[in-house]
Amino acid sequence: MNFRRTRALVAAAVLAVSVGSAPMVTSAVTPVAQSKGQLRAGAARIDVTPPVNPKYPPLNEYEHEKLYVRAIVFENKGVRGALIGADLGGIDEAVWVDAVKGVAAELKTPAENIIISSTHTHSGVPAGPATTGPRYGTEFMARVALQAVKQAKARLEPAQVGYSTGEAALNVNRDAINPDTHKWTQAANFDAPVDKTVGALTFYRTNGSPLATYVNYAMHPVNGYLNGLTSADFAGATSRYVEQAFGDKMVAVFTQGASGDVNPRWLRTGTNVLASRSDVPITGYELVRETVEAPVRDGKVPYGDVDPKVMRQLFDYMNALGIVLGEEVIRVMSHTGDKVSDPAIHGRQHLISCPGRTRLDNAREGVPGEYEDGPDVAIRFGALEIGDIALASTDAELYTKIGLRVKQQSPLSKTMLVTLANGKAASGYIPDDESYGHQTFQVLGSRLKPGCAEDGIADGIQHLISQ
Repeated sequence: MNFRRTRALVAAAVLAVSVGSAPMVTSAVTPVAQSKGQLRAGAARIDVTPPVNPKYPPLNEYEHEKLYVRAIVFENKGVRGALIGADLGGIDEAVWVDAVKGVAAELKTPAENIIISSTHTHSGVPAGPATTGPRYGTEFMARVALQAVKQAKARLEPAQVGYSTGEAALNVNRDAINPDTHKWTQAANFDAPVDKTVGALTFYRTNGSPLATYVNYAMHPVNGYLNGLTSADFAGATSRYVEQAFGDKMVAVFTQGASGDVNPRWLRTGTNVLASRSDVPITGYELVRETVEAPVRDGKVPYGDVDPKVMRQLFDYMNALGIVLGEEVIRVMSHTGDKVSDPAIHGRQHLISCPGRTRLDNAREGVPGEYEDGPDVAIRFGALEIGDIALASTDAELYTKIGLRVKQQSPLSKTMLVTLANGKAASGYIPDDESYGHQTFQVLGSRLKPGCAEDGIADGIQHLISQ
């Protein structure tokens, strides 16, 4: 059955749909009084690292062993906005609803002027064996986000804002064909598309020093997955490297681009940690990730201890990624032009509803999935404009081609796409329509039928920015 809809129908759905299960969060507010146009900005960082587990003590040697919630607050002509990022695996829908309501009330601004996102670190959890319990951060995210925003608001000062991009060749597409089985699997695919863009929206003080930067790169922080220790992975390492480069007098918020089908280019050190835990021989060469990970992930082997040298090599690697990516961020910040001090601030959000499917089998990869019709799936996307800069956002993990299409179709050349932002869609991964033939765990596990989400998101964001 062909589920593709025409773009005209999708555009109509973007404008008309109202989904009760995932309500829009809006605020009717009066702008803060301000007599003239002068951008002001402030930033804050709050430590949310879990308590130490004596059975799995931290190394206490790396900046990325700490987790933070960071906030940037800005205002111009009585209109405020906020950019909030957390070193967490994700932020559940109900938690986001509570958080954005509190922040919107504190800032007296519409919820559409606020983006709350996670870095998606896969090791941003309390130390110890993997748990199937609630997502870490659920119980405190709303409270800490509001606390960070209050601190940032108290530090508002005159500022300018600019946006520029660079690139980093640290990522790789992860939908691949296994050369031995000739079936789909998760591995490095250097022939498939990946977005190497490093974006940085930076607020500068009037003396030229950076006050805060909002960084975007597309790469899954999976290096520390199942390793048993707490880490913000390369994302947190990047933020701390940039912050420390400026004497901790600024804040660097890291956000995820379209990385649903993107991994770090190298996974050897993280795979070696899992091998060490499960007594798989470490050869020095790259091991096949899925072969080593699956028994640990599925609980089929005892959760053993890790050789400290192997763990340190992983943490060194995550730190190295942060240094390289951080240097590119600093280079971009150093050469950003067209800074403005009087930008208009305006945000919009919409929900679309796409046909859903329910999976009937439980194979991980390499086979066709079996499905029946399921509930429709709501997807939230938005556009927050700061002058001629557009911060597009979605509440799910998108495939690369959708992210590239969003940027290509945007009426504004300075467009950043922030995923895993403003809630959590029930969709799982969102592949582009062409990638639905990939029998990877991301595609097989998606609760969306093909033919709706790609057009709905790309055309919908284009429409919001065009408004």
